[in-house]
Amino acid sequence: MDRKRNTFDSAADVTGERLSRYLRALPQALKNQIQEIRLRSDRPVCLCTGTGVLFLHKEGIPGRTANSESLAVFREEIEEIFRRVCRYSVYSHQNEIKNGYVTILGGHRVGICGTMVYSGGEISGIREISSLNIRIAREIKGCADTLIGRIGGELTGGLLIAGPPACGKTTLLRDLARQLSEGICGDTRKVVVIDERGEIAASCGGVPQNDLGPCCDVLDGCTKGDGILQAVRSLSPDFIICDELGGEQDAASVTEGLNAGAAVVATIHAGNPRELLGRRQARRLLETGAFRTVVFLEGRSGPGRIREIWKAGDLLAEMDGSDPAAGGVRDGGVCGIA
Repeated sequence: MDRKRNTFDSAADVTGERLSRYLRALPQALKNQIQEIRLRSDRPVCLCTGTGVLFLHKEGIPGRTANSESLAVFREEIEEIFRRVCRYSVYSHQNEIKNGYVTILGGHRVGICGTMVYSGGEISGIREISSLNIRIAREIKGCADTLIGRIGGELTGGLLIAGPPACGKTTLLRDLARQLSEGICGDTRKVVVIDERGEIAASCGGVPQNDLGPCCDVLDGCTKGDGILQAVRSLSPDFIICDELGGEQDAASVTEGLNAGAAVVATIHAGNPRELLGRRQARRLLETGAFRTVVFLEGRSGPGRIREIWKAGDLLAEMDGSDPAAGGVRDGGVCGIA
């Protein structure tokens, strides 16, 4: 079976019989490019690709603009899709819902938009659901080959992967976890994935939907701080992998992993060295010594492509010297994410 076809169609299934019929009928080449299916109450179905937004039309051929032939989603359908996403048990998914998403079978993450409900000054849930964003999960084995080939043994010194949204950071993390856990890039390593937002392992009902190899433990829905502490106390990892650092406590957390002898591999939102170095939290992360190498990826138009590679020490030196955007080791290697 075509893995990409099965992946897209499994995401389309949750939309129900009427909408999924149109989505399944799309050309396979287009299915392979779609990153998100956006459903908004009484608005046209949007298909987001790396090159822009398309609107699904009733005749089945997507277009760049919405018109009278665009396929709209009814409010009643949004409500039914939401219930289906929660497997008709909204209460059991409250912890995910208050964070704005639910992970479904296949590892797809469904973002939820509506009226926020607050309790004690914090978001406790979402009601009156108005739109849903089905983010297609694509597991691309081998996509980290170029990255591993470029940095080799430097992984053991810690790696920070930087880039803007939708540039392939999480997909790279997923394949790095698998390769380390399987021993593809050397000895088999003990890997712990701190999957705070459920995007790396995409666990559903406690079962990871993505292949992270035979020697990987997943702490699902756990904050990075708590997860790193749990990992170093009881799981003795060689590598700790987590997504989207940048919070106030993240530097202290990765220091815990470093002190326990674990290498940390993580991502951070930053489109270039200047943007990274302009963030106080990023500087604190680099100063921990937990990251020997920083890799910058291209943007949405070139997902998974390495733009430049820096030594963390050189980046820190650039903070107090010349323009950080002028240096770095450039690499045009494609990591295979599309």
